[in-house]
Amino acid sequence: MSLVTLCAFDGSGIDGGLYLRVVGWAEAAPAWLDGLVRLWSAYGLALFALLMLAGWWRARGAEAVVMARALAVPLVTGAAYLVNELLKLVVAEVRPCRQLAAGPTLETCPAPSDWSFPSNHAVIAFAAATALLLTDRLLGWTALAAALLMAGSRVWIGVHYPHDVVAGALVGALVAVPLTLAAGRAAPLVERGRGGPLGGVLGLV
Repeated sequence: MSLVTLCAFDGSGIDGGLYLRVVGWAEAAPAWLDGLVRLWSAYGLALFALLMLAGWWRARGAEAVVMARALAVPLVTGAAYLVNELLKLVVAEVRPCRQLAAGPTLETCPAPSDWSFPSNHAVIAFAAATALLLTDRLLGWTALAAALLMAGSRVWIGVHYPHDVVAGALVGALVAVPLTLAAGRAAPLVERGRGGPLGGVLGLV
């Protein structure tokens, strides 16, 4: 165990038992299921990018405030990620795959200085889902279901405690709500842009 790991916060007392149980389920699960979870955990965030694109497309025929929010979704998601990076540095929680003797996990354990709390994947997924939910209900509920699967997958593959992904969901949502609502105030700019050269991008009223 490295010095960095020894100096990091130990979150195993919170829900280490639940983490070990989930990792045990993963070890006993069929290989095809574990393969799907690993694939989703690694590449599933791309779906949120596609949903953001769909949000922009669908907003072209909607009110200007909806378009303003749709355009802000990637920025809101990026802001949530930056906030989370600061939180990770402050808390400095060691990964459960390094702290606990869980046996082999589905994913190689990240570097010792790659802190666990909160989960970046969960933050990104829930920030995007929350922002989309405030923009387009259909896309938002779809994104929320995907976010729940993303959060669960991070525990399943062994790189996060359950409380890491729960905290990530809260951080993502708490950052996304005020920023997305504030983005709606840019509706007059969208209205102005719709009457100019950007009309094809912003859509028509």
